[in-house]
Amino acid sequence: MRTISLNKCSEAEFIKFIRESLGLTQKQFGELIGKSPRTVADYESGKTMYNAATLKKLCNIKKIKIDFVASK
Repeated sequence: MRTISLNKCSEAEFIKFIRESLGLTQKQFGELIGKSPRTVADYESGKTMYNAATLKKLCNIKKIKIDFVASK
């Protein structure tokens, strides 16, 4: 299992990394996580933030453990 610290990459970079590592289009990835291609594009651009349920789906898809580091 690979560990990625969210304080070392943005949420937008993280979701794009997951999608690209699977070799999926935004449409295909959206179908996988139950979101529209527009929503995936908004996540990747940083326009919209995904919620905890979506984050859990992302981690389960790639079997990634998220190391949450509070930066406050």
